[in-house]
Amino acid sequence: MMIKKTLAALTGALLLSCLGGTALAQEFPPSKTVTLYVGFPPGGANDIAARIIGKKLSENIGQKIVVDNKPGAGGNIVTGMVANGPADGSVILLGSIGPLSIASYLMKLPYDPVKDLAPLAMGGSFPNVLLVSPDSGIKSLKDLVDRAKKEPGKLTYASTGAGSASHLQGELFNQRAGVDIVHVPYKGGGAAMVDVIGNRVTVYYSALPSAAPQIRSGKLIPLAVTSDTRADIFPDIPTIAESGYPGFDARNWYAFVASSKTPTAILDRWNQEIVKVITDKEVTEALLSHGLTLEPGTREDLAKYIAKESATWGQIVKDRNIKIDN
Repeated sequence: MMIKKTLAALTGALLLSCLGGTALAQEFPPSKTVTLYVGFPPGGANDIAARIIGKKLSENIGQKIVVDNKPGAGGNIVTGMVANGPADGSVILLGSIGPLSIASYLMKLPYDPVKDLAPLAMGGSFPNVLLVSPDSGIKSLKDLVDRAKKEPGKLTYASTGAGSASHLQGELFNQRAGVDIVHVPYKGGGAAMVDVIGNRVTVYYSALPSAAPQIRSGKLIPLAVTSDTRADIFPDIPTIAESGYPGFDARNWYAFVASSKTPTAILDRWNQEIVKVITDKEVTEALLSHGLTLEPGTREDLAKYIAKESATWGQIVKDRNIKIDN
């Protein structure tokens, strides 16, 4: 009898321990400071969105959230860190289109964006804008195409890096327009912006939020945006689609993800909290003022969107035979 009672007590203690461990593993908000990683330097659209959203998230959940910029390899380094990092909800990433839907077609990655990362919620989207220097003599998208056809292989376009959204958008436009504008990859948007202002590259596919000051100051001429609708903050800039290439729609987007090993209950809670923030009036207005369009939705919505984008850009990589040396 004593043995049975002892076994029962041990079994009960073990069960309580397991339940306690489960509760601890699914604690929300996490008991420690939350790190919100960004794969690009401070000041860009990704960083701006992370700081605006992170501040409100911190207020809502009652836990400190630190935005940590870890630039490098187009965001692939920090994406791998998060994929293989803590799975207790204390580490999340505002990831970008490149690492989440393009990079796997171009290089061997230390993570699988589908298996190792769990979608939380869409952070926002925005178009790129094609920019040229006033010294280029190019005033419209038609001017750019006409010159590119007269001088094949002579014109250049800048991107934020090989395999980035701006790189692939440039290749898509080359394909649609039947031109050969040569890709010039940069390590980030700052250097690319300097060189297009100096007319050292012909055109730059820039994130619209980053380009806004240069457009307003007249230092750069915007030719068209890459989305299929005009941007609210610059309604006078035409789209590529309406400029003679119907159906052209290529956006940049940012999405919140975490390690796929994170308990589902925590992933679901992060979705609820993020959606709550990006539907907040003040947050919405702040992000819209930077040219970001918000797209709240479920974790399943985001998973489907990433899969669709991955298929689209994977086909472009194949069709254009784009290769990157690892």
